[in-house]
Amino acid sequence: MRAASLEQAATRPVADAVLPREAWEPRAAAHADRADALTAVWREARDRGAKHAIEDFLFTYYPTRVSHLRRWHPGPGVVLAGAAEHAGLRWYREVTTPGGAEPADAAPGATLDVDAFLADRGDTVRYVRALVSATAARPGTFGCFGLHEWAMVYRDRTAGRDHRHPLPLRLGHEGTDAVVESHRIGCSHFDAYRFFTPEAADRNQLRPTRERQPAMEQPGCLHAGMDLYKWALKLGPAVPGDLLLDAFELARDIRYTDMAAAPYDVSSYGVEAVPIETPDGKAEYVRRQRAFTARGQVLRARLVDVCDLLLAGAAEA
Repeated sequence: MRAASLEQAATRPVADAVLPREAWEPRAAAHADRADALTAVWREARDRGAKHAIEDFLFTYYPTRVSHLRRWHPGPGVVLAGAAEHAGLRWYREVTTPGGAEPADAAPGATLDVDAFLADRGDTVRYVRALVSATAARPGTFGCFGLHEWAMVYRDRTAGRDHRHPLPLRLGHEGTDAVVESHRIGCSHFDAYRFFTPEAADRNQLRPTRERQPAMEQPGCLHAGMDLYKWALKLGPAVPGDLLLDAFELARDIRYTDMAAAPYDVSSYGVEAVPIETPDGKAEYVRRQRAFTARGQVLRARLVDVCDLLLAGAAEA
């Protein structure tokens, strides 16, 4: 079910709606406050000059800045009255909005320049729509148990490599290797599979590639759920602010489970392990995986709506 909001309404093919400044300015401020709350843990670590083994991923693998998350956009089809400052942002254009009873009272406003955006990002819009809609149409797979993280450190000590994180391994090197060897690995996500150690790669039952990603991605994959944040970032100011932060929040929540179910000891971050090497741990992982999948499917539908509105504007032109 999709929640109805004015921001989400902007992702439907309707005529431009005009938001007066007194309507959109509080919304932009609330958006910035929400972004600050969602990034508070990471910013506190950054300000101390410390690494955060869980949340750093959200700002390195998905390169963005807190300032980008804090900036609210209404999405396509919305004119922001009295927002001359937005007209200077990339892919915005200035428009004139009614300011009073007389024509002379007209005030500058701004709206997303869909034509300019598609000229630069049209291929991205079409790719994101194809990938996200194809992923949404497939049934989820719920038997991977997060073993991709274990496969990324498999036989590291034997090969003389350092494991990927400074965190200690919860079961040690030999115990970690034993978990990999006692399970079937079925990772469908290329951007996880490409970090498998050489010794683990052949243990994967699937052979995901970048070219086959649109044909292999499935909604039960935790990394596919985190990547919804990446696709929202790729669509830039075309994505309404609440959708961007919903995608970031889902990615952050998934990341904590991804690391809790990984071979690393995350207790120093106050996070309890999800021991996927046990029946109870597997059951807990699948429970969370299904909940994340449900949230991800809602976001996929909303991202497709954004893409369709952008492409419909191009077709009408």
